[in-house]
Amino acid sequence: MGIITVCDKRFETYIQSETIDSSIDQLAERISQDLKDLSPIFIFLLNGSFMFAADLAARLDFPMQFSFAKLASYSGTCTTNKISELIGVTENLEGRHVVIVDDIIETGFTMKHVCDWVKEQKPASIRTCAMFFKPEALKADLKVDYWAMELKSDFIVGHGLDYNGFGRNSKDIYKITD
Repeated sequence: MGIITVCDKRFETYIQSETIDSSIDQLAERISQDLKDLSPIFIFLLNGSFMFAADLAARLDFPMQFSFAKLASYSGTCTTNKISELIGVTENLEGRHVVIVDDIIETGFTMKHVCDWVKEQKPASIRTCAMFFKPEALKADLKVDYWAMELKSDFIVGHGLDYNGFGRNSKDIYKITD
């Protein structure tokens, strides 16, 4: 197992990119079966989902649109439970099938915040999706429809996830050792 240092913390290899790729393949198959005839719009939550967005989008082969929203809810290794909406969605969502995609669902507060906003736009349906899901950490009243991998509550970086803005560029996932 490899050890990396991100800022002032040490992390060890947790999930290798081949495992991530295989999980995203399986997730894309499930989403394709469910949504191929609906022409959905995917709203990817930045910054964390950018690598997952590219990986997932490349595996979906049916009519769809993409949009992006930038929100923030972390400070260091802890969630703030406060969500700052920085860049919003401009597409009309009324009557659309919407899939909200994030890198990771832990407490669920960020996803719930976005779902509530999307509901106000009167979509035909809303589905939630994440590369990683930590069910033990879920606190919000939220149904998670799709996820590539279920994890314990370890703090992780890599494949788009960061610690203080660093560590996103690794293709593998690392968990904190400190």
